[in-house]
Formats: sequence, C-alpha cells, structure tokens
Amino acid sequence: MSTVDVTVWSLEQTSPTDLSPAGEFPPGVRIVRSEVPSPEFSRFLYASVGGDIHWIDRLSWTYAQWQQELERPGHETWVAYENGTPAGYVELDAQDEGAVEIVYFGLIPAFRGRRIGGPLLSYGIARAWDLAERHADREPTKRVWLHTCDRDGEHAMANYERRGFRLFDTKIEQEAEVETPGPWPGAR
Repeated sequence: MSTVDVTVWSLEQTSPTDLSPAGEFPPGVRIVRSEVPSPEFSRFLYASVGGDIHWIDRLSWTYAQWQQELERPGHETWVAYENGTPAGYVELDAQDEGAVEIVYFGLIPAFRGRRIGGPLLSYGIARAWDLAERHADREPTKRVWLHTCDRDGEHAMANYERRGFRLFDTKIEQEAEVETPGPWPGAR
C-alpha cells in the first residue's frame, strides 16, 4: 500500500478568554448533546463528515471499540441539526490535567458553506471550557486543544485560528493512501 506525507498541525487555547466566537447560527440550526452512547450514530457522523477528507482511523473499529470510546468519562458529542437533519458535530474528550481535546469537528458536505461551521466550532469550544460543570469527576478545563491536517477541509485551519487557537506543533506523518471512503462509495 502506498503512503502520502501529511502535515499535521496541533493548536491550543489556554484560557476561556482565548475563544473568539463566530456569529449566530443560521435560522433553523440547533445544537443537541448526544447523551446516550450510540456507536451507530457516532459512526454515521464520523463517516459522513470525514468521508471526503480521508478520516480513516476509526473505520475499522468494532462496535465494542466505539462503545468503549463513547462511554469514557468526560467524553461528549454535540450535534448540529438544521431543521431536524444532522449537519455536523463536535466530539470532545476530557483528558488528564484539565486538558480537553476536540477530537473531531466538522460538517456533512451538504451543509458546508452555510455559515454553520464557525458557530458550531465556537459552541464546541465553549462546551470544552465548561465540561467539568457536567462531569463532577473531571477537573476544571485549563487547556483546549486539537489537531488538523492538510487533508482536512480547506477552511479548517482558518476557522480554528479565527476562533483563537494558536499553533504549538507541526509534524509530517505518513498515512496510507486510500480511496476516499465516504459514507458510501461514490459519495462526494
């Protein structure tokens, strides 16, 4: 199997005041926390959002692996809906020493370019900063971080920077070159 070089950038915020929120959501968009761990729904979001931008690391996960991840203490999934249809999501993972990682963030392709991404990211960052208020076993958030790469959406890095994230690391990694998995063959 051939590989491709991928540039991976790691970004962080170290204070809630670092967040520079985007504007309001368009009419008809609401955010709901997915409070019942559902491997089927989480895999749907992952494959639908990441299919055209080469998210492949979780595609081989078993049902049990998905369930284990979703049941981790301090793990949250926030879903954007436009008029009742899932449009995108933010997945948070509370870690040691008050760190919260934005593990995944993005929009289903049909919902990109509709002014949902900036507000959804802002909302997710705010939920990362106040995550300990919903999880008594977690210490207050001291750092919110994420990584993105040159295979992610064309506006990803700019959106992160506009929301107040600062670059703290850059790496070149080798990834398997695979056809875009998509939520199904031929999906955009």
